[in-house]
Amino acid sequence: MWSLFFLVGGAPLSVEYADETRADAFADNTFSAVRVAEELVADLARESPAALDKPRWEQGMQVTRSSASRVRSLTLAAAAVLIPGAAAAQNPIIVTTGADGGPGSLRAALSEVAKSEESVPIVIVTREDIGISSTLTYSGRAPLTLLGDGQTIWSNQNETLLVLSEGADLTVVDLDFRGPGDFDIEHRGDTSGQGGKGIFIDVRDEQEGIVSLVLEGVALSGVAYHGVHISDCDLADDCGGGAGGSGEGSAASIHVRLNEVEINDVGNGAFDADGVRIDERGPGDIQFTSYDSVFSDVGADGVELDEGQAGDVVATVVDSGFVDNGGYCDGNLLAPFLPEDDEAEFDDGDATPSDIPGEITGSPDDRCFEREVELYASGNVEAYEFGIDFDDGLDIDEAGVGDLRMTMVESEIRRNLDEGVDLDELDDGNAAVVFFETDAERNTDDGIRVSESGAGDGLALDVVATMNGANGIRMEEEDTGDLVVVVEGSRTVDNDDGDDTGLRMAKSGDGPGTLTVRDSEIADGIDARNVTVVEE
Repeated sequence: MWSLFFLVGGAPLSVEYADETRADAFADNTFSAVRVAEELVADLARESPAALDKPRWEQGMQVTRSSASRVRSLTLAAAAVLIPGAAAAQNPIIVTTGADGGPGSLRAALSEVAKSEESVPIVIVTREDIGISSTLTYSGRAPLTLLGDGQTIWSNQNETLLVLSEGADLTVVDLDFRGPGDFDIEHRGDTSGQGGKGIFIDVRDEQEGIVSLVLEGVALSGVAYHGVHISDCDLADDCGGGAGGSGEGSAASIHVRLNEVEINDVGNGAFDADGVRIDERGPGDIQFTSYDSVFSDVGADGVELDEGQAGDVVATVVDSGFVDNGGYCDGNLLAPFLPEDDEAEFDDGDATPSDIPGEITGSPDDRCFEREVELYASGNVEAYEFGIDFDDGLDIDEAGVGDLRMTMVESEIRRNLDEGVDLDELDDGNAAVVFFETDAERNTDDGIRVSESGAGDGLALDVVATMNGANGIRMEEEDTGDLVVVVEGSRTVDNDDGDDTGLRMAKSGDGPGTLTVRDSEIADGIDARNVTVVEE
């Protein structure tokens, strides 16, 4: 069932945590999203009760960094702890040249570290950038740490820049990665292969425990395929995304922490290529933390997290941006390939499958087209529809037994070509999603969409949603369970045509649905389907 709690508008969250246990728990994502929300609101109420009385959108949309600064300190501390073996390493390997190979090179250092059973950090001291003509591969299983000082690893070749082939933990500090760039649907990078990635970690089938990725002060751009990809799926790049993703995986969980990371202009040379992509199959979890990071101009989703079997997805996003993503399938270029009548409905007997347009072929990438056909029991066509497959800013799918929990604080979701945020929780499990002081603006579809099927528990919002192409905020709950939403101190305006498009709440199956709206401006109205609306 859903239990959607509160929306918190008002003043900056500036409380300092004196309780180290509580701070560590927040940094480690061991609190549920709803518990974090409750703690933050309680602290704010104690420190400045009057602040809760004035919604943020009445304060001139001034987004401050006080709450993010507190979380940043926690994230940095946690990231330091997560540098595997850093404290124990005695003899780091020093990279002294930007050459592609030979003594003192990064390639030679990776080869040397791979021979060790213990973590040996690599420190890059050369002032040169490092140009490579082929993939850098780390074949060891001990954690790998790369410590840079602003250098760039770059290549003019359409190949993956860095591969960890044995599922090792990876920490990268102050180091950039750049591919050849200039990819788009007419200049694809996958015509003679899959296309190059930025960083790829391939999890072993028998792996257990936690696979850890920590990126601190990293920029990544110009690769044709995924910017960062962690695959715990035996089908590799054929694993598939979303709730329909298939494949098997290890028992390991995947933990990713990004701090001051910029992922820009990646995934524009291949279909369904994301800024960050995590494929997790088997019983493991995904934990994802992003602070002060930006995911922009990505061909598919800025970030896509796919958990396909038993296991949770826990995401914490603070002071981050998801902007201008999802445009590999160029609508202007592909629109002429759509049939003249791109959708239609028929009475039974009026149309057979051979009477309607078939699959689209001959375009720059035929995978960009979606074709849906509904049939009557007789086998005749009831309806069909064609569309172009755009992508989202942030896309999380949790299927199988497990929870989906997300906290988003002071973040921006703008101009993505499908949904701004698209969250799906299927099968048995809870959905606990909390937004604080987050703006969703000018996304082509819904600003924020959450869909929950099966048992679920917990959702809270504090968001400004304006000028999105469909609904500002859309919540759907199917099957048995409750839908209980509280919207407080929030604002929606100018979404779609303004006809009940600010909030869309839909409940189907057994269980009640309730929406409570407090101290909010929902200028474009509410579409409530099997949901009782209470305005206070």
